[in-house]
Amino acid sequence: MTTLHTTETRQIHYTAPDGAALVGYFAYPRDVALPVAGVVVCPEWWGVTEHPKDRALKLAEAGYAALAIDLYGDARVTDQVPIASGWMMELLHDQNALIARANAGLEVLAAQPEVDGTRLAVIGFCFGGKVALDMARAGLDVKAAVSFHGNLSPKSAAQAGVVKAEVQVHHGAADTMVPMVAVDSFKAEMDAAGVSYSVTIYPDAKHGFTNPAADARALANGVDLGYNEAADIASNEAMLSLLARVLG
Repeated sequence: MTTLHTTETRQIHYTAPDGAALVGYFAYPRDVALPVAGVVVCPEWWGVTEHPKDRALKLAEAGYAALAIDLYGDARVTDQVPIASGWMMELLHDQNALIARANAGLEVLAAQPEVDGTRLAVIGFCFGGKVALDMARAGLDVKAAVSFHGNLSPKSAAQAGVVKAEVQVHHGAADTMVPMVAVDSFKAEMDAAGVSYSVTIYPDAKHGFTNPAADARALANGVDLGYNEAADIASNEAMLSLLARVLG
């Protein structure tokens, strides 16, 4: 059985290039030799809720430093779809600014004394999955980019020789928000750009399959979400295997 590291956490306040005041959630292992490799965690459209915080904490338990980044500003969170959708669409209207906010989080993570800034990766969930993939498409200095039940549509399609990351996508076969045709388009995009990538499809898994709160959110908002423990565990193990290989 893998030994879990003891962890420390703290909030990190930083500023986006557009002036937005951002508040990230940082976790790192305190019982290992520092610095360690770092991972940016891009949250779902709900904001930096318990789910991305828990993912950052679990990464720290696995030996990484992790920063759940604030994309909305002022640590805003919600559990209501109309609010989350409004915040997300506001960012999607200016995707250059969105990627600049994400890159600000990456730079803040790399600057922490506990972090080896030469060994970085990014993961993301749903809306955050798109952000993680677009960070890789933009050629940001990450060795891995992992999307869980993410929006696969690109800000700009990947170009040959630009993507530095190995890309991993985890997608639910029963995801009605991101249909399989989007997966096919993503594969064609990655193939055309010569990107090293993998796509894993999980039977019966819906959108949001890694978030234990997905069923309650679905019921409260009338949207097609669902937690799937088997897919959650398998996708997390695949991510950890990739991180161990590319981050050392």
